[in-house]
Amino acid sequence: METAFSLNNSGIALTEANRPCDAIPLFRKALGMEPGNPLLWLNLGIAQQRTGDYEGAIDSFQKALGIDSSLAEAWLSMGLIYYEMNEFELCENYYHCAISHDESDPRLWNNLGVLYFTLHNFTEARLSFEKAVSLMPHYYDALYNLRDTCRELGDYRAAAEFERALSGLSGYSGPVSQSGLSQV
Repeated sequence: METAFSLNNSGIALTEANRPCDAIPLFRKALGMEPGNPLLWLNLGIAQQRTGDYEGAIDSFQKALGIDSSLAEAWLSMGLIYYEMNEFELCENYYHCAISHDESDPRLWNNLGVLYFTLHNFTEARLSFEKAVSLMPHYYDALYNLRDTCRELGDYRAAAEFERALSGLSGYSGPVSQSGLSQV
């Protein structure tokens, strides 16, 4: 018998297999069973985002947040959409909302740092990447970004230090920079 749980798990597997179009109907069916489940709305939004349906994804993320406003992953996901659309002010606002709900997630800090780096605000980028690395010392993406930011700031000694740290992490890349699907 199909349950919201089994439909969600199948939808996650399809989304992760780069088949978000096949996952969307499963998430919608699960939502028919549990319309008040914020994680189902989140996962639907992530699948929609991966198909390029940003409007639908934002709507799904907003529904998730209407049920649980502390869902940092939904705030992050909306920030990612606005980053992809080059709407950096909105992106920054959503990243800060995500961080206000989960200061301990290094991905949130890394993404905020990437935004600041893109905006050539290297001082703020460095602070964000340093926070990410303080939360997860072997976070490859954040170390890589921190190294490049130190180079931009002319701090070549620190850049060399982060380069050494990176060389010791071959094969490990830490958490993904993009949002991920959630189990219900």
